[in-house]
Formats: sequence, structure tokens, C-alpha cells
Amino acid sequence: MKLGRIDVPLPDMPRLGLAAFRNRIVFHLVFVALALATLALAVALLNEERQRNAQRYQQTFAKSLAEVVAQLRHPSGQLALMNPEPAQVEPGWVAPLVLPFAAIDFDDATKAQRAVEMAGCALQYPGDASLCAAVGSNAYAGGFVYLVASMDAPPLVGRERGATDLADVHRVRISFRQGGAEQHWLAPVEALDTRRGQLPGFTVDGADTATLPRKARPQRDFRGWVWREGPCLTGSEPCVRRTTVSIRLPVEAFREALFRPGGPQWPPADLARTGLRLALLGPGGIMLFDSASQRAQPPLTLPRLAGTLAPGETLRITRGANVVALLQGAEEAGAPPSPWLMALIQHLPAPATPRQLTAQDSVTTPAGRFDITLTGDLQGLDRSLSASAARLAWPVGAMLGAIALAWLIIEVGLIRRVAVLTKRAAALSHRLLAPERFELGTLDVADLRGRDELGILAGSLSDLLQHARDSLRREQLRAEREHDQWHAVGHEIMSPLQSLMLLHAADTDPSRRYVQRMQQAVKVLYGQASPSEALAAATLAPGRLDLDAFLRQVAGNAAYAGIADVSYTPAAEPVWVQADEYPLEDAITHVLTNADRYRLAGTPITLALAAANELATITIHNQGPSIADELLARIFDYGVSDAEPEDGQRRGQGLFVAKTYLAKMGGSIAARNVEDGVIFEIGLRRG
Repeated sequence: MKLGRIDVPLPDMPRLGLAAFRNRIVFHLVFVALALATLALAVALLNEERQRNAQRYQQTFAKSLAEVVAQLRHPSGQLALMNPEPAQVEPGWVAPLVLPFAAIDFDDATKAQRAVEMAGCALQYPGDASLCAAVGSNAYAGGFVYLVASMDAPPLVGRERGATDLADVHRVRISFRQGGAEQHWLAPVEALDTRRGQLPGFTVDGADTATLPRKARPQRDFRGWVWREGPCLTGSEPCVRRTTVSIRLPVEAFREALFRPGGPQWPPADLARTGLRLALLGPGGIMLFDSASQRAQPPLTLPRLAGTLAPGETLRITRGANVVALLQGAEEAGAPPSPWLMALIQHLPAPATPRQLTAQDSVTTPAGRFDITLTGDLQGLDRSLSASAARLAWPVGAMLGAIALAWLIIEVGLIRRVAVLTKRAAALSHRLLAPERFELGTLDVADLRGRDELGILAGSLSDLLQHARDSLRREQLRAEREHDQWHAVGHEIMSPLQSLMLLHAADTDPSRRYVQRMQQAVKVLYGQASPSEALAAATLAPGRLDLDAFLRQVAGNAAYAGIADVSYTPAAEPVWVQADEYPLEDAITHVLTNADRYRLAGTPITLALAAANELATITIHNQGPSIADELLARIFDYGVSDAEPEDGQRRGQGLFVAKTYLAKMGGSIAARNVEDGVIFEIGLRRG
């Protein structure tokens, strides 16, 4: 007789000693040590770079302050110190600045240009034009505003003395605004020679730029000059030359500030709200230059010094008890520093330099003495280092990824297969050595077979075991036939004994006692009378079990039991119950098998867990037909099923087994119909 392959499940895995896993542990420790060494090397390099950055920063910190102070001691820097507040005039108007020297020699073109260049007070306009509007730092130099403008201009057409029509001559229009009041001047060009002319100033009203009032006289303190210097800037006529306009504009409100009670107030308190506008007009009203252009670039200001500061540095400028400016070094452009890298860097050993560095100096200007304090924080260096380390994190990550990939290939391709074969062989050996019974289990190596050494070895062991199992199965079949014969004999004996019990039903009948003894002897000789009695005789050992972890394992292993597409939503925390793990798994597997048999094709079986008070509830839901109402209370009885027998075996045993095991663990099971299928609810005591 030809026998097919019969799989006998292996028993529980025996506890193996440390020696069985020694090589695997060594292998894992080697890869862990390699990964840790890579991380340690990266951290050591990061710490060393942090130490070097701190030392370099300490060496250059004082030099950084010296460079800032040197810039502030220059006239352009003093100009920024003496004019720290931004102008508060409307767009199109220019606020005069306080110069770092008493006045501008406006009567000399070279000296005027040199003063503007040194002070850096000029606003730069498109077309290489510029304008400096300023007042002197000395109150006793008079209440004047100095205007020095440079631009490219053609030959200037001057007016004849006494002429009031300025439509065909070049002229300068100046507007002054202070406190809502405006004042206007027209200064026509009066040529002295081909390259030099003077600008008498006439006070005018309104917006007329082409006509002087009749019998107008120039203002005495208004002085202005115009110079045309250098070669022709164009190769054709008219010859365009570099033109400089220098004007001293008297302001009556400023003069009043010099003679106010209590001494002169200079610069005037409302200087930042004072506005000026200068325009050079040509014949026909052509605009050659207008200070109201919106694209003018302002001179050096204190906020622009922040660009010279490193990240984490703070520049504090004070005059007496007043804080003139507080500037912070800008953070480096790019992505913000990684929080975890910053935390790692700040937990590295502290550098030898102090965490904060401070240096002080002072700058003396005509407006007084300014104290300069530069503070450096090494946290700014840490942020810069974090940005650099983020770029180096990719190579380190690639190295760790290569180590992990090598470990994964060896682990999955060799070590894990060896471990699986070892566990299966140990379980098989445990079954063979069990003293209470002898069973030869299956050494399933279908997933381990291959052309490599391990695959050949596993295949050979499996083939040898299969030959032994075939021989053992033949003996088992012979023993089963004998057992069936004995059971048949026992059944034939039990039938007349049952009849005798009916004949001797009275408790006072002396023969009844002997018939009962005969029945008990038959049961002992031929086994239990029914499967329910056999299950009732089974003993369980409930213990403390994490039901959430247990259900994750059941859902993950369901496919190996032939039940596909079983999903489970994990709980937020462990749920401990009193249960015996393996009988509970058998009970849930029977319910899953029943749900798999009746669910609609392609639909999942879902597991859910809920815990309330002293009870934990497992719900098993499948989509499919409902259970008949008359069967809902009976489906857990032995032999109750609406399915046809399969392979000669009667259905209706799995749910009975599940109910019996759960009852022994102090649990319960019930079924109910829902709209789209059936839900089984299993209750267990929490502990």
C-alpha cells in the first residue's frame, strides 16, 4: 500500500542552552560593534572639529572687534554713529545727516567732494549720480544745510543778470519741509566761465520752476556753486562732463535752535523729520537730476554692521546710559540646524574656551564717546557646526546602511536559516526523547532547500526523516486498525451492558453494582466513552498573558495556518489577562477557521481588542452569511454544524473545543449576527 506524506505537528519548542546560540550571538555582536565604532568615529571627529572651531574663534574674536571699531572710527562709521535713527520723512524727501566734522568747504569743488567721500554721506542714484544732504557737527558753524550733488550733465546754459524767465536756462530747485511747513528756492546757473558757475538762491512760492518773482533778490546767506570737470564722457556733442553742485542752504529754524534759552541744541531735535529735495532742471523743464528717485541707495548705517558679525555674536553700542544700537549676527543661510544634531553637539565635552566671550572698546566722535561691546556665544558656532555635520551625516548614514545591508544579507540568507533548522531539529529531538510518548514529527525544510550547502544538508535530513516517518506510519496504521477493532468490540460489549443496566435499574438491585463495575472496566480498557469526556479530562495551566502581543502574533501567523488576510488593530498599551497561551491559541484558531469557511471571497477577517474594568473582550468579525437564529445558542455544542462531513470526519467539533478551553480558563465565548456578517466575542478575566 502506497502511503502519502502525513504531517505531525512538532511539540512546543524546548528551551535551548546558550551554546546553541553562541555563534549567532557573536555574529550579531560583531556587527553591532562595527556600527557603534562607526558612530563613535563620527562623534569623535565632530567633537574634535568643535574644539578647533572654539579655539579659532577665541583667537579671532578680539580681531573682529578691532575691525568693527576701525570701521566706526572712519568718518563714514562716525556718520553712522551720529545718525543711528532712521529718517522719518515721506518718500521722495531726503533727511539731512549730522557730519562727523564741523562743516563742508562748499566753495571748493575738490574739498567738497573729498568731504563727501570721507564721510560717506552721499545717497547713490542710478546713472552714477549722488547727493549728500548734511549739517555740521558744530553748533556754532551756523544753521546751514550743505547739499553736494554729482551727476553727468551737458553744457549748462546760464541766465543773464536780472532775467526772471528761467525756462531756457539751467537751474536748481530746492524744497525744504519741516513740521508741515515748506520753503522753496530757485537757483539759476550764472556762468563764470566754461566750467564754473555760481548759483544765487531766490526764495519762491508754489510749484513754478521757470519764473522768478519780479524784482526778486537773491538770499544773502544762500551760497551755491557748480563745476564741470574732467573729459567729455561722450564722443559726440554736446559734451557731457562730470558736474558737481555745492550749496549752503540757510535754515531759519536751525538758527533759532542755536539761540534758544538754556544753550544751543545741536543737532536740532526734529532733524530726522526734516526733508529736502533737490532737482537740476534744463531748458524746457528737462529733469537732469531729481533726489526724489525711489531707487537711491542710502549711506552706511549701523544695522549694516550686522552683516560683519558671525552667528551668535552681539554688538552693543552705547553712549552713556543710552543704548544706541543692539546688533545680532545673522544665522547662516540654508536649512535650519537639525534639532537632534544640535542636541548631540551640545552634549559633547565642553571646549576649553569659555562659553561666552566679551571684548570692549570705544569710539570718540564730535557728538560724544560711544562704547562698543562685542559678545560672542559659542552656541552660534554649534549651529554652524550642525549645518556642516548635516552634510556629513549622509556618508555616515551610507556606511551604517552598508553595514545593515551586509548584516541583513547574512542574517536572512544564512544565520536565520541555520537557526530555523536548529530549532526544528531540537523540537524533533525533544519529541523523540519524550518519555511519556513516542511521536516522530515533521521536519519541514521546504523553505530551506536550495543549491547551497545549507539547502543540501536540510534536504538530506528531511528525506531521511520522511523515510523513517513512512515506516512509522505503517506501524501506526496497523495499530489504528487494531484499536478500531477493540473499540468495535467494546461497543458491542457496552450495548448489552446498557441493556442490563435498564433491567437492573433499581438502586436496591444487587446486580446493578456489578453491571456498573463492568461498564467502568470497559471504559478503562477501550478508552473514553466520548470526545466530550476526553476534553473534560484535560487540564490547563492559566498564567499572566499580554493579550495585545498575543493577538499580534496570532494575526501574523494566521497565514501559516491557511487563513489568509487576517488583520488586527494593536491596542495602545499591553492588556494582561489570565489564560493558557496554547489552548487559547487553539480556541481562537478554531474560530478563525470557522470564519474563514463562511466569509465572502476577498474580504478580510478582523480582530479587535477592548478592555474595560476586569474584562478583556476579543471580537472576531467576518463578512458573510448570518447564523440561523435557532443555531446561535447551539453552535458551541459538540457535533452541531450545518456543513457536510469532509474526508469522513464529522463537523461541529472546533467551536465545542474553543468553548471548553475558554471555560477552563474562566472565560466565555458567544456569537451574534451583524449587518454584514458575524461577530464572535471572547471574554477573558484581566490580571
